[in-house]
Amino acid sequence: MIEEKIKQIGIKLPTPPNPAGSYIPVVKTGNLVYVSGQIPMEDGKVSYTGKVTDENIEMAQKAARICAINILAQLKKELGDLEKISKIVRLSGFVNSVPEFTQHPKVINAASDLFYEIFGENGKHSRIAVGVSSLPLNSMTEIDAIVEIKN
Repeated sequence: MIEEKIKQIGIKLPTPPNPAGSYIPVVKTGNLVYVSGQIPMEDGKVSYTGKVTDENIEMAQKAARICAINILAQLKKELGDLEKISKIVRLSGFVNSVPEFTQHPKVINAASDLFYEIFGENGKHSRIAVGVSSLPLNSMTEIDAIVEIKN
């Protein structure tokens, strides 16, 4: 049902990007799954780069949505079946923004809204949305996730 919902809203899960550093993309412990920070990678390159400003906030929202899709792709690769997800617990969203930018939550809402659209009430989660001075590969956004899975 989850994967059908993803298809219905026009998303095709990509092959997850490989880690850009000395870490693994997903760690399972107990019934929690931790997904390392995902940037807006598509077809092996960063789709949205640079600083977020009030003028390019829509681009940053697209970047955040791609981060969420990459989180789902990592979960699909690790779990084999997205039906195993019982709850999106937490997102941490980072926005590569100019110092005067203050709409970080509005950017990360694009990811939060996607999880709600796919998982309904189980997609509601706790979250942080912060501005940072830079991100890997100059990406506009980076998002990590904590997800609960069924026993």
